[in-house]
Amino acid sequence: LCPGSGFLSTQSDCGMAAVWQQVLAVDDFEEDPRAQGARGHRRSVSRGSYQLQAQMNRAVYDERPPGSLVPTSVAEASRAMAGDTTLSENYAFAGMHHIFDQHVDSAVPRLQFANDDKHLLACCSLDGTLSIMALSPPPPRVKLTLKGHGGPVTDFAWSLSNDIIVSTSLDGTLRIWNAEDGRCIREVRDPESSELLCCTFQPMNNNLTVVGNSKHHLQVVNISTGKKVKGGSSKLTGRVLSLSFDAPGRILWAGDDRGSIFSFLFDMATGKLTKAKRLVVSEGSSICSIAARSWISREARDPSLLVNACVNKLLLYRVVDNEGTLQLKRSFPIQHGLQHVHSIFCPLMSFRQGACVVTGSEDGCVYFFDVERNTKAIVNKLQGHGGPVLDASFNCDESLLASADSTGMVIVWRREQK
Repeated sequence: LCPGSGFLSTQSDCGMAAVWQQVLAVDDFEEDPRAQGARGHRRSVSRGSYQLQAQMNRAVYDERPPGSLVPTSVAEASRAMAGDTTLSENYAFAGMHHIFDQHVDSAVPRLQFANDDKHLLACCSLDGTLSIMALSPPPPRVKLTLKGHGGPVTDFAWSLSNDIIVSTSLDGTLRIWNAEDGRCIREVRDPESSELLCCTFQPMNNNLTVVGNSKHHLQVVNISTGKKVKGGSSKLTGRVLSLSFDAPGRILWAGDDRGSIFSFLFDMATGKLTKAKRLVVSEGSSICSIAARSWISREARDPSLLVNACVNKLLLYRVVDNEGTLQLKRSFPIQHGLQHVHSIFCPLMSFRQGACVVTGSEDGCVYFFDVERNTKAIVNKLQGHGGPVLDASFNCDESLLASADSTGMVIVWRREQK
């Protein structure tokens, strides 16, 4: 324990590297968070089969005026899927569907709806457990509690088929869980006995998981054997806090607590990682969240990366080549200087008006931004959380939205009915 930190850390990292402790530190609130209401939202990375098209789209994108859309043959289908409504109407989430408080008093750093699912939601907590929640049939309930980690759980991920969950913890283990009955199938210890801070599945091969630790290392792990993949390791400049693959699984981005984002080329046959590019977002600022998407909207395909860094801005980068080189496209003001805040692309878009991203914020609000709008980009703002909003998730059809905060409250919101 670092003195006064309130969060586990290796002694050698006390002081400057206390970023992760501070990032997930739970503030004390005098009021009962259960009486404060809440709101929030976020969604997981799209796993669509869209290929990286940065180079072929670059000329078309650069010639069009900001905020305009590039028509495509699927525009009508896109509009039909999203609904012929405005962005504000699409993202009018106001009604409270349910409040989960099983983790109150311990922060919930991550939550995520199951892939292509409307009613199955999971979250992890600094209390050392994970929860799987079923929202249907009513009433909503905690279906399973996953117990076994000996320290705060920092991250987790659903497999593509939703039958497996992997989780990382400050206890130095990666655990593989059966999502049907909550059994821990396997425990994989970090070879350096370091704290594990983040994880993600390889989208095209869910037998492989990438894990980031507090000693600056990335490692590809075969979850069937629990073995490290040969050639599947690399080192960053700081603690590895965030990971995201592009949809085809060929590029991996990793962010650390020193302000750098690295891109890696992933060999699909062997699992080998090759370091490609490095971008320093802001020296010494934690890269808390990375979300990749191969298209902003079907009318304006533009491979992009959504990034939360502790610079009081949400950052949107353009992916300009097949090595994951990034170019800043837009930034949006939010309160984010300390906590481990996440953001996400909305799974469906209002193709009539623009494209939406959502982020948590340290002011207890959830913000919806239209990335195609030059002015007045805020589409919606949800207020009511009792502490900084750390994460949020959409279900697959955007009818429900879940959010989590530093007080451990999880709120499920339903779309406002017109």
